[in-house]
Amino acid sequence: MLGLWLIVVLLILGRVMRAPGRVMIAATGAVWAVMLLVQLAAPDSGLGRALGGSAAGWLVLGGVVALALAYRAGLRRLRARAAPDRPEPAPDAGMSDAEIDRYSRHLVLHEIGGPGQMRLRGARVLIVGAGGLGTPVCLYLAAAGVGRITLADDDTVSLSNLQRQVIFRDDLQGEPKAYAAAEAMLRLNPHLDVTPLTRRITQDDIELIAGHDLVIDGTDSHATRSAINRACVAAGVPLVWGAIGRWEGQLTLFDPARGGPCMNCIFPEAPVHDAPCAEAGVVGALPGVIGSMMALEAVKELTGAGQGMRGRLMIHDALYSETRVIRTSADPACTVCGPSAPKRSTE
Repeated sequence: MLGLWLIVVLLILGRVMRAPGRVMIAATGAVWAVMLLVQLAAPDSGLGRALGGSAAGWLVLGGVVALALAYRAGLRRLRARAAPDRPEPAPDAGMSDAEIDRYSRHLVLHEIGGPGQMRLRGARVLIVGAGGLGTPVCLYLAAAGVGRITLADDDTVSLSNLQRQVIFRDDLQGEPKAYAAAEAMLRLNPHLDVTPLTRRITQDDIELIAGHDLVIDGTDSHATRSAINRACVAAGVPLVWGAIGRWEGQLTLFDPARGGPCMNCIFPEAPVHDAPCAEAGVVGALPGVIGSMMALEAVKELTGAGQGMRGRLMIHDALYSETRVIRTSADPACTVCGPSAPKRSTE
């Protein structure tokens, strides 16, 4: 059928030229309408026979496509309704001229704009770990204008860190990472409130985590990640999670309070080769790639922009430049977030 092939060619050209989805839908709909009119007006003409099909066939095809588009639109509405409510900024909490200039590239994005930037300004984020993943997160969230950041790390800066932890300098060796990173963040953006903690976060830090809107895990051991996950589940706070090793990185958002899985649903046991970067090694630029994407997911989660990684896991193979995303779901039998999991009290 020539008519069907014309539509296929149109779709391929649109994909190659990266035409907007609405433009492609309108163009395809116009071609379909022409096909239908020809079959209704002159089905036995040379043009009608060349295009092929029948009026009934083109109507059925149009109905099927319309149902698919309606289903897709319905899913988008359901996802929007399922997203957590975002408090609107106070009317009197305006930005200074310096802040408007600083965040101007965010303000012109309709997905963020003024309301989204004010949400970032009023957000409270806990960053756990100022290592390879945590340091780009610190820099980008500070630059983005996240108002209140708590940074927890019990380690000190060492020479071996400088291959990938670009927030530190050579002359900071021996300094607590939490204080050194906090100072760098404030130098980058003085419009912040940064609280450094020179200790580890454990599963008993439920009250601390409950005082934040989002937790970002940049640690490098399964035991520590598991403890942070348990505390986040108990506090009902979403967790941006990343992991790196050698040439591979992973990224997701754990949030069982809003329908997503927790870390224990996906990784109930430590990997067989659960070795930190000091033992397994890691290419220096990889933490910057995954850490920057973690910061991006945090910005999206805090502003409500786009589609986040809740219920999805990204796997990035830097050695072969391949990235794939797989679907994840909560485990009903999960011992941390499942119905049978023991409930912890914050009192």
